[in-house]
Amino acid sequence: MSNTAQDSRGKQKERTGKVISAKMEKTIVVQVERRYQHPLYKKYIKRRKNYSVDDPKGRCNEGDTVRIIETRPISKTKRWRLSAILERAK
Repeated sequence: MSNTAQDSRGKQKERTGKVISAKMEKTIVVQVERRYQHPLYKKYIKRRKNYSVDDPKGRCNEGDTVRIIETRPISKTKRWRLSAILERAK
């Protein structure tokens, strides 16, 4: 059994979304959209949620597609940190 940092933290949630605001220092706002099927009507519904994400180096711009990962509370609203920039805005 290995004692890596990943093992001690357990399984962390990952989300993929689009940066909608990069105006703050060290913080970005990422909008994650998910689709699910209504249990009765079987119609697909879109739900969006905004996450405050820690971006200490300020690498992201609005419109970028990013992967975020769950982490310990960093501030009142930040519980996620930037994992990777998947696609830059055009």
